[in-house]
Amino acid sequence: MSRPIYLTGDIRAIESAAGKTMPPLMERAGAAAAELALTLLAENRKDVLVLAGPGNNGGDARIVARILAEKFLRVATAEKPADIPPDVRWGLVVDGLFGIGLACPVEGEHAKLVHYANAQGCPILALDIPSGIASDTGRVLGAAIRATHTITFIALKPGLLTLDGPDHCGEVSVAELGLEAGKLVAPRGWVAEPALFAHALKPRQRNFHKGMAGSVAVFGGAEGMAGAALLAGRAALKLGAGKVHLGMLSDMALDPVAPELMLRHPDDALGQDLDAIVIGPGLGDSERAETLLRAALASDIPCVLDADALNMMSANVELRLACARRAAETLITPHPAEAARLLSLKTADIQADRLAAAKSLAEEFNAHALLKGAGSVIVARDGHWFINTSGNPGMASAGMGDVLSGILGALLAQKLSGESALMLGVHLHGCAADECARSVTFGGPVGLAAGETIAPARAIWNRWVAAPGYSQR
Repeated sequence: MSRPIYLTGDIRAIESAAGKTMPPLMERAGAAAAELALTLLAENRKDVLVLAGPGNNGGDARIVARILAEKFLRVATAEKPADIPPDVRWGLVVDGLFGIGLACPVEGEHAKLVHYANAQGCPILALDIPSGIASDTGRVLGAAIRATHTITFIALKPGLLTLDGPDHCGEVSVAELGLEAGKLVAPRGWVAEPALFAHALKPRQRNFHKGMAGSVAVFGGAEGMAGAALLAGRAALKLGAGKVHLGMLSDMALDPVAPELMLRHPDDALGQDLDAIVIGPGLGDSERAETLLRAALASDIPCVLDADALNMMSANVELRLACARRAAETLITPHPAEAARLLSLKTADIQADRLAAAKSLAEEFNAHALLKGAGSVIVARDGHWFINTSGNPGMASAGMGDVLSGILGALLAQKLSGESALMLGVHLHGCAADECARSVTFGGPVGLAAGETIAPARAIWNRWVAAPGYSQR
């Protein structure tokens, strides 16, 4: 079952709908946190520092302090720096300064407490969300706790999963506190994970031919940018598309790495019987490129719009309207700077509220929208939204978006819905990068090249969709 994600207002509504008074919920939260805290204490160090703020989060923290003291631990509770005993080597710090209601920067004495906690060489357990992280956005408000573990109450929040949240939360666990949140307030957001798209993971029957796997055309590869289109085409090929046509804007007769790719004049590629179009990787901004984009937008073929296609749309009202009018499945995949151009905002504005930005993109362009970044945000045409948690910093390298576009094109060609294709493709690509980073060959994420994620993506896809009988042969 996929994990729901709730905004702060939704969490408040759940608490209200539960018909419970705050003290019992607070007791449950404190007990759950204390149980986890006992498992995190550094060996042979029984001193615990509990940072307690002025609100409900501070109330949770004080209950944790009481329960730990009852377990014969040495517990100090601090509301300000002067409350911290000198010269103590802490076995654990519990952060209960501010919870999901924080709306202003952490400053002054509270900021000093944050900096003190971050300087300790012991585990830090944050209650609900690390103090200083905005629950709905993942922004750092002034100063923020860098926790090793976070126990969040009732359900996940966006700020734990996107922007700065993942760098501050450590290992996240959910304490539902006996509430079935989904029965009280229907979720609109979920973690993008296999449980959500399991219905699309169907093995191929043995009586299968390439026409059943669909045909993709990739348009791009202008002079000096051929690699972008080649990466997208190779990814589409390896992720199961039956035929892949490359409508290259530069002269190139053959891809020696993947000779199965059919390199064509763009007009010839557009004239094929297509099940999906990918347009943008290395497309450039020429008159010819714009003509191709207009043709793609005017078609009734499922379309992935990336890179230069998005940049041209950001500067051309007619192209924007053509996208918004499309009835066929449309996937747009901007990174924050591209999203800023599409929405006529600054990149900082996009990052300040990534979920709101992705919702605006989906609504304005009538598309399934992906906002790339740490905790990529996906918003479907119907308004449902998802946050992807796979992937790593190694993906911050040139060409990753081109590979993703090819993966998405292959999934669309194999008749997945736009929503399923985007969720599955983004999660799969991140899993592939994670597999690379874990391998002995790579030894970590640094230096990961985009093309290196294609083979593991293919392997993971085949594990997810195991053909009946193949493992026994």
